[in-house]
Amino acid sequence: MHRFAFMIHPLGTSDLTRKFPVSRFLPPGLVERVTRYLPPLKASHITGVRSPHAATEGWFVACPLTTRQMLSLPEEFVIKRIIQTGRLAEKLGAEILGLGAMTSVVGDAGITVARNLNIAVTTGNSYTVATAIEATEKAAAMMDIDLKRAEVAIVGATGSIGAVCAKILARRCRYLTLIARNETKLQRLAGEIKDATGLQARITSHSRETLRRADVIVTVTSAVDTIIEPEDLKPGAVVCDVARPRDVSRRVAEVRDDVLVIDGGVVEVPGEANFNLNFGYPSGLAYACMAETMILALEGKIENFTLGRELTVEQIDTINRLAAKHGFRVAGFRSFELPVPEARVAAIREQARLRAALG
Repeated sequence: MHRFAFMIHPLGTSDLTRKFPVSRFLPPGLVERVTRYLPPLKASHITGVRSPHAATEGWFVACPLTTRQMLSLPEEFVIKRIIQTGRLAEKLGAEILGLGAMTSVVGDAGITVARNLNIAVTTGNSYTVATAIEATEKAAAMMDIDLKRAEVAIVGATGSIGAVCAKILARRCRYLTLIARNETKLQRLAGEIKDATGLQARITSHSRETLRRADVIVTVTSAVDTIIEPEDLKPGAVVCDVARPRDVSRRVAEVRDDVLVIDGGVVEVPGEANFNLNFGYPSGLAYACMAETMILALEGKIENFTLGRELTVEQIDTINRLAAKHGFRVAGFRSFELPVPEARVAAIREQARLRAALG
């Protein structure tokens, strides 16, 4: 049996109250000052992951830094803490380590971490892309959106996940807009897409204007706070939010009953998986980045798999094939951790139709 570990961290200081209840009575700034000095933690033991071909077990290991700290503290300090957490995974007996949330983004996206550990490392981004694309296509079809005629937008298009999502969707749609802050990187990505597919993608840093025209949105930025609000979306839009922390405000779910927001990268894990940790989903469901680490362990593919800023379509095809072999699959639709049944999608579609009819 090959064993794995997956690195997590608190998205904000409120997440720390589960482990340290006293922290809820302290100012967030003080809590963050304390977490700078906390050692890495074993958060839980993961059992029951079993495919038709193999079984695996592993651990959640926690780097105590919050999202804001990951982005604001000196990069060298943050990477050092991530490496320390990786060494805890080594001591526990893991052979491959997955980097979750911001730990996969800081610095060179896992390359330095991998060089300083004696176990394999992956960010999980390949399977995240695969499941996000699959879920987006299914959601669009259920909302009666024809991708070939739809206005498709990628927010955070110049990141590793956003760029490869754009390259894949460029083969399936006719109207594509790439949204990011760095115009030079946007131009380079648009050029690569045109060379590969012939599609001339539009580029912009003005997201709100573009989002209000888009039928389908995939959003995957590294923003600390939400960037998509209820007024930014047209009736009937489908939004796949791959980012953690989320890009889409919870207000969208509260006040817009005519748009479909889905969580990107949520999958069913084969066997009777017990994570022994509440991260927002029912037993047996995991983020795709977590699942990629499990898939590689089950396959015995103990090697650095998804690292750095560049992802390839070939990597995504490979992890998709291995996921199918071991029984992982997209877990229907979920929105803000809650399931979205077909009846709910039908109601959203009808509300969108009524809003469009009213102008």
